[in-house]
Amino acid sequence: MTRPAPTRRSLLAAAGGLGLGVAFMGRAAFADDTAGRRKLITVLARGGMDGLSVSPPVGDPDYAALRGRIAIPANVALKLDGTFGLHPALAGVHALSLKGQARIAPAIASPDRARSHFEAQDVLESGASVVYGTASGFLNRALTAAGGRKVEALSVGATAPLILRGPTQAASWSPGAAGEGSPRLPGILMDLYAGDPLLAPALASGLQTEAMAATAQGGMAGGTAPGMDGSGGVAGFVRQGQRVARTLGKTVAGFMTQPGGPQIVAISVDGWDTHANQGAAEGQLATRLLYLDALLAGLNEGLGEAWSDTVVVVATEFGRTARVNGTSGTDHGTGSTALVLGGALKPGGIIGDWPTLRSDALFEGRDTRPTLDMRGLFKGVLADHMGVDRAALETAVFPDSAGARAVTGLV
Repeated sequence: MTRPAPTRRSLLAAAGGLGLGVAFMGRAAFADDTAGRRKLITVLARGGMDGLSVSPPVGDPDYAALRGRIAIPANVALKLDGTFGLHPALAGVHALSLKGQARIAPAIASPDRARSHFEAQDVLESGASVVYGTASGFLNRALTAAGGRKVEALSVGATAPLILRGPTQAASWSPGAAGEGSPRLPGILMDLYAGDPLLAPALASGLQTEAMAATAQGGMAGGTAPGMDGSGGVAGFVRQGQRVARTLGKTVAGFMTQPGGPQIVAISVDGWDTHANQGAAEGQLATRLLYLDALLAGLNEGLGEAWSDTVVVVATEFGRTARVNGTSGTDHGTGSTALVLGGALKPGGIIGDWPTLRSDALFEGRDTRPTLDMRGLFKGVLADHMGVDRAALETAVFPDSAGARAVTGLV
């Protein structure tokens, strides 16, 4: 039986099965050469992460009544100040906050108010003032905002997020896909594309990314993610998930600490759409937060000394309703909480202002009213930490964003 010759499309599809990020390594441009060692990690919590549970305002007199059975008890929340605590699942983040290395922005949102996942994620990641206002992501435009030092960028996830899509290509890596398929495939692809000026360097970059992944994973204590420990049950499954998340964080940190590794990374984390059975101190959302906490702990541990030059921003497309719904969950809302972490962070209180949860202070009578524009937070981090030109931030990176004032003094 004669087999048809492989086509470019079929081999590229097979390469994707191997986990090869067939994309140009992102090389970019910041004028401030002192930023050469600085790192920025953006974690995108997709689905609408509930800010009132991430950082429960247990000192707000209206909180408990609005939240009902999903309220986090004041004596269980991990105290930040007289108003706010952290969800008890975020013990690692709380430990960093006690060191001055983690802060919250408890009433933050993108300019979008439609409460649609697709539209809100587009506005968050594009950095535009309106939905579908641009086809590229703001981090990608930041990569090309100034001339000078080269910067590498990496997206982590099954698909490259919009935040890093654009003319300056970023490397991509999908955890868990490496090692599948034929071991001869990379060589076949290299031979096939040897004379192609576009695909040859793209494939070489993808293979380099996979080599970096192998080095990062092989250099970690414990190697690859462990399996179940034999304890069984839900608790054992949750512990396994925490180990996998922590390992992922350490792997990404391994990428970033290798010579020539990325300085800018975007990680997508799904599963935050908690319409029903959200839970309070325990339950569905608590489990997701345990995984997030483990991911952040892995980044912290894996970066080692480089943590002191790192800022991590955990952002979501929108928050959730202030009131619990009839199915013990929350619906699509507006203001949420962003987490800002890192050894480069200055100690301080909350970022932005707290509007309170009084009925007349809620946005449209149902949501946490945003007091801070997400673009302002990223403007401040990109300017002060990564050295992106401020004029470019106001025009090219975040177009039509004059009203979103940069949050300065965070690093």
